[in-house]
Amino acid sequence: MTPREAELTRQLETALAAVATLQAENALLRQKVDLLVKRVFGSSSERLSPGQLELLLALPATPAVVNEPPVPTPAPVRPRKSHTPRLPENLPVVEEVLEPAAVQAAPEQWRRIGQEVSEQLDYEPGRFLRRRLIRPKYVRKADRDAAPIIAPLPARLQDRSLPAPGLLAHVLVSKYCDHLPLYRQERIFATRHGVNLPRQTLARWVELAAGWLEPIGREIRSGVLAGGYVQVDETPIDYLDPGGGQTGQGYLWVCAVPRGDVVFHWETSRAADCLGHVLPADFTGTVQCDGYAAYPAFARQHPRPLTLAGCWAHVRRKFHDARDQSPKLSGWILRQLQHLYRVEAELRELRAGPKLRAAVRASHSRMIVE
Repeated sequence: MTPREAELTRQLETALAAVATLQAENALLRQKVDLLVKRVFGSSSERLSPGQLELLLALPATPAVVNEPPVPTPAPVRPRKSHTPRLPENLPVVEEVLEPAAVQAAPEQWRRIGQEVSEQLDYEPGRFLRRRLIRPKYVRKADRDAAPIIAPLPARLQDRSLPAPGLLAHVLVSKYCDHLPLYRQERIFATRHGVNLPRQTLARWVELAAGWLEPIGREIRSGVLAGGYVQVDETPIDYLDPGGGQTGQGYLWVCAVPRGDVVFHWETSRAADCLGHVLPADFTGTVQCDGYAAYPAFARQHPRPLTLAGCWAHVRRKFHDARDQSPKLSGWILRQLQHLYRVEAELRELRAGPKLRAAVRASHSRMIVE
């Protein structure tokens, strides 16, 4: 072999060794990429721990065969749940002692050395009872000609009324909190308790209680309107209209403040004049409402200045409907509203209070709105 051929042979062997090294490095790189894809996009059972991934990326460039057992991934430590008592501690306790029959027969032959206690959760359904008020009459022994004395009756909603306060409270809670209409309560009282209370009687009792609670309703209404910011809406409700031959449609006007009380007002119409019964003449501030024409009409005739504020849901609805006419501008506005919704979603996840909400909206949402 000539020197020239020997040199070419040596260069060829060097090139083949370099190609083999590149192929090995390429195979290792593909392995790393596959593991990274599995780490990011694979199911939770196929993902690697961060420590294993760092060890993988730190491998040398040349392939090496290592026969070592895989390091087991430690199981995540779950936080312990707070212990909840099996039975609420505030429930009244009724104790019942169970004595063996042999002890009952001859108790003097037995000595108690301890006890075992087991508890059950029980419930006693509501029951009717006759509350009999007995008021003795007295005369003075030294002056028998004087008028007798007797204790006065407790205050009632109406003279000689039959229901006691406990029964009235049960009827009101069942109707407005448990959503049991009066005709269902009438059947429950008759079939389960054998007490016949017509629905008309129950309706009169509800009316009596509503009149007695009216001062509390006025105080709640004053508290809702005191802040200068209210949310108002009207909801259609079907109601019985005697003599009309069919049900009529009325409206339940709702006035509320966020995270506060709610005031309801009934009207048979949704005209602008009905708002005068919801918002007094001396109210001034901001009213959040929808785009119904009655609100601007009421604001124009109101003696005090009112600011009408809408909500982003109604703003978004108009741009969503205009996508076909102006897709570019509508799409841009919808994207900005999506950013606002994302800020509010994060605040809800954090369960943010009023101060944190105001700070985040001022630093994030305000720029989007402007």
